Amino acid sequence: MLAFLIRRLVQAFVVMFVISLISFSIQDNLGDPLRELVGQSVSEAERQALRDELGLNDPFLTQYWRFAKNAVQGDLGTSYFFKEPALDVILKKLPATLELVFGATLIIVFLSVPLGVYAAIKPNTLLAKAVMGFSIVGISIPVFLTAIMLVYVFAIELGWAPSYGRGELVHVMGYWESGFFTADGLAHLILPSIALSSIMLPLFIRLIRAEMMEVLQSEYVKFAWAKGISPKRIYFLHALKNTMLPVITVGGVQIGTMVAYTILTETVFQWPGMGFLFLEAVNRVDTPLIVAYLIVVGAIFVVTNTIVDLIYGLVNPTVKLTGKQSH
Repeated sequence: MLAFLIRRLVQAFVVMFVISLISFSIQDNLGDPLRELVGQSVSEAERQALRDELGLNDPFLTQYWRFAKNAVQGDLGTSYFFKEPALDVILKKLPATLELVFGATLIIVFLSVPLGVYAAIKPNTLLAKAVMGFSIVGISIPVFLTAIMLVYVFAIELGWAPSYGRGELVHVMGYWESGFFTADGLAHLILPSIALSSIMLPLFIRLIRAEMMEVLQSEYVKFAWAKGISPKRIYFLHALKNTMLPVITVGGVQIGTMVAYTILTETVFQWPGMGFLFLEAVNRVDTPLIVAYLIVVGAIFVVTNTIVDLIYGLVNPTVKLTGKQSH
């Protein structure tokens, strides 16, 4: 298991190096950052002097090497707009995004598992057919359209939930501002979480149903039926446990994907998270903030996938055996 962990950490380092290289290399195509820094009234000579001062005229490899050395120390540059370290600006918005992803994850877990299992156990019932029909529709509708529909129906027409912002927040451990501990904060979280979960919920319902139906046809499940074991024990102990192995793998990747998808959700609901901040940074050509965002999101992907691989190795003994045999 230690060799498996070391191998995954090396892979994570390589992936982060590639992400940082790509993120840094695209900044020249985003526009001229001096436009936002100094406006239009500054002369060309002053612009060139400022570019030299910021190191923007240095060769690419020189700029990247300087950036990489600082990044290893936690310095991803200074935001042109906020005049603060870009990483600090990102981390201030990170709690809002993580709470949104966590809320969506809860909805996905508590709905996809029972609905997927039910659709597999009783595929010909009206409810199962309705669930599968819903999943097809859910996959087809873009998240921003779902978000707009939720705002129109439940916020504007019915007035059941707020349509923007995070609501009342409380400080947790002196740094984290959370809406989970206030009624107003939870009310503001409902619609964005539903909208964000609509991306992955249909996928997980169909995945769990397909895996569950395949497991139910396996020999050991047929043997369990022959032994007279109760249906509940067969469904939820024997079958569901093996169904969840591929779901764990896919789930880790999709949680990272949801962090990226928050851009659209946060824009519609004016949710003050990393995604909304990223769009503002693009509009302002705040390249240090853009690069920092891409690296942080990439790091979330890498860390999530590494943790999922380790969990999968603990749950599935064949992964550990494979790791021992290869060494």
